[in-house]
Amino acid sequence: MSGIYIHIPFCKQACTYCDFHFSTSLKQRDAMLHAMQQEVNSRSSELDAPVGTIYFGGGTPSLMSEQELGSFIAQAKSTFQVDANAEVTLEANPDDITSERLAAWRSIGITRISLGTQSFREDRLRWMGRAHTAEHALASIDLIAKAGIASWTIDLIYGLPGMTLEEWDEQLTIALDHGVPHLSAYCLTVEPRTALAHQVKQAMVHMPGDDDQSAQFDRLMERMETAGLDHYEISNFGKPGHHSRHNTAYWEGVPYLGIGPSAHSFNGTTRRWNVSNNARYIKALDEGTRYWEQEILTAAQRTNEALLTGLRTSAGVAIERLEVDAIGRNSSAVERYVSSGHLVLGGGRLVLTKAGRHFADRIAADLFVSDDAG
Repeated sequence: MSGIYIHIPFCKQACTYCDFHFSTSLKQRDAMLHAMQQEVNSRSSELDAPVGTIYFGGGTPSLMSEQELGSFIAQAKSTFQVDANAEVTLEANPDDITSERLAAWRSIGITRISLGTQSFREDRLRWMGRAHTAEHALASIDLIAKAGIASWTIDLIYGLPGMTLEEWDEQLTIALDHGVPHLSAYCLTVEPRTALAHQVKQAMVHMPGDDDQSAQFDRLMERMETAGLDHYEISNFGKPGHHSRHNTAYWEGVPYLGIGPSAHSFNGTTRRWNVSNNARYIKALDEGTRYWEQEILTAAQRTNEALLTGLRTSAGVAIERLEVDAIGRNSSAVERYVSSGHLVLGGGRLVLTKAGRHFADRIAADLFVSDDAG
């Protein structure tokens, strides 16, 4: 199976921490959607395997009308071999959720909603620059739970400035009490060129230390395990049958097509990314000129990507997937992490322990290989 990612580059307003590509102006909306449909048509021969997932990300895809979203789904089905049971995910903001819209989304083929809740506290939402309120956050999950959508998930953020373990517990309790079948929880990261980065640089905001963030991650794992949600990826927890098939495919190195400005694509050997500029993207599609860059990954780069993504999952990395002998080349690092209880090597796989999940990226980086290594 392969996947299709459709990047909708519009938002109502900018969030404090966000470094994704988006615009708060909808002036180019019609031209953008037309250009994206042109891109789909121009890349009709690029997916050999049947499409198992379609993912509307952004930006804020729920700003689009049901007709606009439906046209992309219909185009995908007419252009590619889309599996009859494909997972079709729509990222949505809580303030865009109504019973009527949920019914319409379901009717056009949306099977999964990814809700950008982030917090149930009004003060946190205002600081983040979110468009929705705490009331929206609660009401939206109640509506989704009753809508008959096959699956749904919410996002929450921890590691916020001044966040206590008690506050984080409160957030998790609200989510679990509302019966979430899936939760994506992310530790706040200071990304360059964001409002948050400016606030930190000016000492307007003080980020919590590693110990506080680590304690909140431990509490997250503990609460989700008790509630019966599988910890199948560092930031993702889901009940059986509710794991994200689209994101799991990313972590397993499955080919996917990225449509829209800034969207990335991968075919197994080549990484391609579209220009992160709306006007340039639209102009290039209209004129039939190039709007992307690409690189052919070396065996070492493919091995490093397999380590970076695979170690984040509960299944770990299948050693047979590593084209370069990263374990042999980094045997001392592997032995060190195995002996410290952070890594397990056996059964043809390399898997992080619960303790090792705190250091997933660091451990993966210590196992990276280079093409010129002997």
